[in-house]
Amino acid sequence: MQLSYQLYSARNAGALEDILDAVAKAGFTAVEGYGGVYGDPQKTRAALDAHGLTMPGGHFALWDVEADAAAQIEIARALGVQTMIAPFLMPDDRPTDRAGWEAFATRVAEAGKPVRDAGLAWGWHNHDFELVDLGGVTPLDLIAQADADTMLELDIGWVNRAGADPLRYIADYGSQIVSAHIKDIAPEGEARDEDGWADVGQGVTDWGPIHAALKAAGVTLYVAEHDNPSDAVRFARRSAQAMKSF
Repeated sequence: MQLSYQLYSARNAGALEDILDAVAKAGFTAVEGYGGVYGDPQKTRAALDAHGLTMPGGHFALWDVEADAAAQIEIARALGVQTMIAPFLMPDDRPTDRAGWEAFATRVAEAGKPVRDAGLAWGWHNHDFELVDLGGVTPLDLIAQADADTMLELDIGWVNRAGADPLRYIADYGSQIVSAHIKDIAPEGEARDEDGWADVGQGVTDWGPIHAALKAAGVTLYVAEHDNPSDAVRFARRSAQAMKSF
């Protein structure tokens, strides 16, 4: 099991060098990138190397890949990224019915072709809006089923917040899950200043069966994420400790 830290969690926490230092000291060996750290890939790569960290996966906006896949692939290669993951769809762009989601699933698959042609993996990261019921199937099902080469980064926190069962998606698509976002939910009414999220191990998620299912599916990259931590270093320290205890 490789422990990674989604750098988006620390977007408001100060200098990247300081964050990388704290993440490495907490026990993480990898980080996951996002657009905010791609401005100078060579500088970011040097900082990663200096702290003994790798970046096996990174989030790349779907529309950026569609507009100029070569440029995004160049960033990924500079950072050592092996899997490029599209992380989000703006609310106004989200389909409202099954036909729309089927077309979107095809769009995701098509966007990944140049990425795969370049020797990198391509995937989709879910939030809760891909877990709505479309009549016995969800948008996440359609994305996964449209192309077996489209990998998934299963965000456990958002699956749980949607009221869905992570074990169902792991069982159905385990061979396509390239990584998991290990995200915890605070007890009801708590951590309102942190959007109801919790440091891993401090929330209500029962990680035992989820970890067992991920392990059985061969998922080895665990990415800690908190969408709005009040203290990104605290989140790193607590979460690494909890994940090591899985």
